[in-house]
Amino acid sequence: MFRLLGKGLLLLAALFLFMQFWYLGHVLWWKAFDPASTAFMESGLARLQEKRPEAELRHRWVAYARISIHLKRAVIAAEDSKFLAHEGFDWDGMETALEKNLQRGRIVAGGSTISQQLAKNLFLSASKNPFRKLQEAVITVMIEQLWSKRRILEVYLNAIEWGNGIYGAEAAARRYFKGSAASLGPGEAAHLAAMIPNPRYYERHRSARGLQKRQGTIAARMGQVAVPR
Repeated sequence: MFRLLGKGLLLLAALFLFMQFWYLGHVLWWKAFDPASTAFMESGLARLQEKRPEAELRHRWVAYARISIHLKRAVIAAEDSKFLAHEGFDWDGMETALEKNLQRGRIVAGGSTISQQLAKNLFLSASKNPFRKLQEAVITVMIEQLWSKRRILEVYLNAIEWGNGIYGAEAAARRYFKGSAASLGPGEAAHLAAMIPNPRYYERHRSARGLQKRQGTIAARMGQVAVPR
């Protein structure tokens, strides 16, 4: 019995290591080549095609230089004000989020950095189980060690969801403001950044008071934010 248990543990360890090398290979490839899709995009497409088999995602990759400086500032101000300073994890932010959640008795705040969100979006699911969070942390370390902050933000802005079937800054700018990601002004950028926590809801409720309040907070912080060059 103990021999079988030992073999089972060895098999699990080998599988875990294989998965890490698989993730690492993709992280190395995407350092230089743009991902055509992500785990979250594939999940979103499957959800859309359950109702409409012919459905397609709205997504168009744009280079970092073709994304408005206002959107870069707004997203960092909204999601990760210490983005340029940390190495993947904002420990103070995580502690603050935990305290808020304990006070409310439910999850009302997250402490995930842009790097952590990107790791999840590229490879994982929205599940909050402990193993998924552990895997997210491992991938976050890979990304932070191998990519520049500029590359992290570039991929993030091209990958995140901004509505039902809408992924990336270019598709979001065209959906909501009929322009390109490069042409977004400060107010438009703050609006898009405010949508990130719940994009499908805010796509349908663009005048929601919570969205407008968050947009104003982000707009006030944008001038204090530095972005990767």
